[in-house]
Amino acid sequence: MNHPIIECVPNISEGRDTELISKIVASINQTSKCSVLSVEPDADYNRTVVTIAGHPDDVYEAAFQLIKASVELLDMRQHSGEHPRLGVVDVCPFIPLSDYTMEECSVLAVKLAKQVADSLNVCTFLYGYAAKDPARKLLSTLRKGEYEGLKDRLTGLDKVHQEATKLPDFGPKTWNESVAKSGGITIGSRDILVAYNVNVDEKDAIVAKKIGSLIRGSGRLIKNATGDKIRVRGMISEIQGMGVTLESHSISQVSMNILDVKNCPLHKAFEICRSIASDHSVSLKGSELVGLIPLAAMLESGKWFSENSNASDEELVNCAIKGLGLSELEEFNPNARIIEWALQEVKK
Repeated sequence: MNHPIIECVPNISEGRDTELISKIVASINQTSKCSVLSVEPDADYNRTVVTIAGHPDDVYEAAFQLIKASVELLDMRQHSGEHPRLGVVDVCPFIPLSDYTMEECSVLAVKLAKQVADSLNVCTFLYGYAAKDPARKLLSTLRKGEYEGLKDRLTGLDKVHQEATKLPDFGPKTWNESVAKSGGITIGSRDILVAYNVNVDEKDAIVAKKIGSLIRGSGRLIKNATGDKIRVRGMISEIQGMGVTLESHSISQVSMNILDVKNCPLHKAFEICRSIASDHSVSLKGSELVGLIPLAAMLESGKWFSENSNASDEELVNCAIKGLGLSELEEFNPNARIIEWALQEVKK
């Protein structure tokens, strides 16, 4: 009989202070039923993606301890970075992997959001399948205005949000020093999301921003001199994306979330970025994954790049790594980055 397995991928708003990151991750009690599969800090984004997997009860407790440590150790009043964020733990999603349903993950999300609000005095927002209102399902909607706009949301001065998305689901609904320090934490349940960045060989992100606005599902918002607006939809509905500068490597990136990697595999996103960049006489410098990825997604991209129709799983994975340039910035270790293989490594 199989045991239920879920994944949790909290993103903490600290990507530069390795000592702080280590203290936060050390708050998780790793056992045979719950493991930290990866910790990926990014100095430019000033953000660290942590991947936890295991039995639902143990993963739930790990998520709470990580949030508690983040609230104690981090201060949003001192935070800046390229990536949008709302609080010290910007987002904390539960994802079903095996013998566990999305509905059960949603129950965990609601329970965690309430516990964090009640015990830590933090305002929490539910998103994804755990959202109480369809208007609150998208993380990007709840995060509009980011941390800097949270005070206006809680003091009645906000002009960005509709009433349905303005206030937290649990916790303080007025601005205070505790909220100023922690910001808001968004907790939910979702399908497997792949955070995928394509590297563009330019320093100023001019082409990367063009690619981001063309490829993402939301597309471009065009305004005229009188303030009239036209929304032009983008190429791929499964992609959320933007162009940013990656100063540490003197390049730019098209930073993407692929919401459905089955309908938009990695190689599709990569090849579209390469085609548009080429139109502007700019080349790519590989790509990178943030967090872990399902084996099936790597095999699908491996088939695109492979010339051998009978290639093994290992050969297809290597073709994907090479074709996507996943080791361009730093070595990509498939045993640590592919969910199924990483779980096998932990069990050894």
